[in-house]
Amino acid sequence: MKICHVNLACGCNDSDRQILQLIKQQLREGYDLIVVMNPKSELIQEVRKLGCKVVLAKHFTKAHSKKITQDCTAIHAHEKRAIYWALIQHLLYGVPYLITHRVDNLLSKQWLLSLAYNKAAALVGLNREMVLKIEEIYHHSKVYRIPSSPINYPIDQNKVDQIWNQFRGKFIVIHSAEMMKNKGFDDTVSAAKLLGVSNPRVQFLLLGDGPEREALEHEARGLTNVSFMGKQRDIGTWFASADLLIHPAYSENTGTVILEAIRAGLPIIGYDTGAIPDIIDHEISGLLSEPGNTKQLAKQINQLENNRSLRRKIQMGGKEKLKQFDIVYTSSLYKEIYTQISQTSLNQ
Repeated sequence: MKICHVNLACGCNDSDRQILQLIKQQLREGYDLIVVMNPKSELIQEVRKLGCKVVLAKHFTKAHSKKITQDCTAIHAHEKRAIYWALIQHLLYGVPYLITHRVDNLLSKQWLLSLAYNKAAALVGLNREMVLKIEEIYHHSKVYRIPSSPINYPIDQNKVDQIWNQFRGKFIVIHSAEMMKNKGFDDTVSAAKLLGVSNPRVQFLLLGDGPEREALEHEARGLTNVSFMGKQRDIGTWFASADLLIHPAYSENTGTVILEAIRAGLPIIGYDTGAIPDIIDHEISGLLSEPGNTKQLAKQINQLENNRSLRRKIQMGGKEKLKQFDIVYTSSLYKEIYTQISQTSLNQ
């Protein structure tokens, strides 16, 4: 099967890594892949090393050619500029396309975006909440739910030992995300204030950077149980160092960090929002907390610190839940969509 993936993003974030993981899996399954990428992407060399044909496009209006998608079953668009590229290619040469919807800011009724969504052969949302929003706004007849899949990160054991030595005797809780308002770092600081008195064994390590960091550091001033560790690339090392990951986000599209932490063997606490309840079955594969209820969040952290059997139960439940997010499984779901698109095209 021949597929043209399109991702015109410039950087390299979790979503880009998810796309790369899908590409790698499809190559293992024998797909013939073409990848249209932004020349500023940090992943170009990685994709080329895989043996994929790479087409560079600085803008969604660039690099259109019948030859690029000739004999392709479908174009698979992964972000906003890619969606427009797929639309133009479809209008010019009739190649069907599907959209994997990854971020909430695409949920608008802009005329060009609406046209692109309505012309798509299929739409994919990463979680149940996202699928419902897509159906509500675009009224598309074919909206599928296919979640993200976790990535396995390497571990630097020497650094793990350094972290353990630095926080010897502590129950290490990590919160890893970009420091924005919707990621709930202020709630983490509030929970830390409560636990600083009732359970000083708990140490919060805040991983990340962003526009809210300065305000958060001011709010946490004087708290000895909160440490700002900055943005970290070797996240696998931090998973290996921690006892618990919390993710009190008010909106969450992918839940990637939760999936990756579960894969690393960590118990999880998350807010009951977005993609999080798709991953966490309360008291089975993690604990769910009411958004904004920092007393409940602190209570659950304290509960897991004191209850080793509950931690083990959640770790085992998380391992079982992870089967639903395995890349082999999610790739098979995409294959079903590609096949349906192919059959529809043949019948037209």
